[in-house]
Amino acid sequence: MFIEIIKTIILGIIEGFTEFLPISSTGHLYLADEFVKLNEPTAFINMFMVVIQFGAILAVILIYFHKLNPFSPKKNNVEKKQTWSIWFKVIVAILPSVIIGLPLNDWMDKHLTSWQVISATLLIYGILFIVVENWLKNKDPQTADLDSLSYKTAFQIGLFQVLSLVPGTSRSGATILGGMTVGTSRFVATEFSFFLAIPTMFGASLLKIFKYFKHGNTFTGDQTIILLVGTLVSFIVAYASIKFLLDYIKRNDFKAFGWYRIILAIIVIAYFGSKALMA
Repeated sequence: MFIEIIKTIILGIIEGFTEFLPISSTGHLYLADEFVKLNEPTAFINMFMVVIQFGAILAVILIYFHKLNPFSPKKNNVEKKQTWSIWFKVIVAILPSVIIGLPLNDWMDKHLTSWQVISATLLIYGILFIVVENWLKNKDPQTADLDSLSYKTAFQIGLFQVLSLVPGTSRSGATILGGMTVGTSRFVATEFSFFLAIPTMFGASLLKIFKYFKHGNTFTGDQTIILLVGTLVSFIVAYASIKFLLDYIKRNDFKAFGWYRIILAIIVIAYFGSKALMA
């Protein structure tokens, strides 16, 4: 059990670190699964990889609790109205994922979770980050603060989030890239991506647990501990990761993440490609 806990901590660190950075937590966990495989049934592992995202959600809620709490007694009526507006825009933004993404979720997981797809999306979006940053270099964003984000722009960002159904895309990567493309600043795109993650990832976690139990699975005592440890570690690391990203984008663009994705794609192709050739 001790070894399994160590593996769980490693996977929790990877999830927490990569969930909100635009580098694809799925791609990293897929690669990590080659070397840090839990000694548990496949159904549990697949559920675990999604549910530990709940820790990352809690990190966002803790950091932005006051900003996202429309009932805070410390807010005046205008501030409360602005908070409700943020939540309504989040609801509008998740509609494409509910309408388009939900029916395709199982098919995507079954047919597109492969090293070929993950390496391709890592590479494509890595290049896109560099291209978009160069394109926007001398342009001022149309939306420089969250309160001026329109419902139309929120919906457009939500459409980009649907792209993250393809493994390796990165939910945060798709929404941040989408936000910048439709005219938001890096900071607005990043913060809105965080807020959008709350209902999206919470819903994905609940759906995964529901399907897990629906197929007759249960948790053993050891599996419960593994889930709790993974979620806790994910929470702690995600908290630090969010703080890092918010500070980083105040002075830098996203090109470094684009180059990182390209390098990771090459590593994935080299590793799994050579493995396939030797098979």
